[in-house]
Amino acid sequence: MALMIKNEDMFRAEVLESKLPVLVDFFATWCGPCRMVSPIVEQIAEEKAGVVKVVKVDVDEAPSVAQQYGIMSIPTLMVFKGGEATATRVGAMPKAQIEAMLL
Repeated sequence: MALMIKNEDMFRAEVLESKLPVLVDFFATWCGPCRMVSPIVEQIAEEKAGVVKVVKVDVDEAPSVAQQYGIMSIPTLMVFKGGEATATRVGAMPKAQIEAMLL
């Protein structure tokens, strides 16, 4: 299951300081495309547990985190490795496309 990020401190600890690559799902509960992507993100979290960390950031609950990374549209998926963003994709997409971001 993906970890829900609540604030900047938690984002720093769980994403920027992570030893594992991190898939971050920026979403909102009212967003239709976000609801389409969410089960795929959860599936990846289960399948890649221990290899990739998966976290979710509700842009309404943690707006400062979304603003810090220039999130203008949701869903936005970002991959972080070694504290740096290495890939970003906006919009609903199939599982294979999300997994390709992790390579």
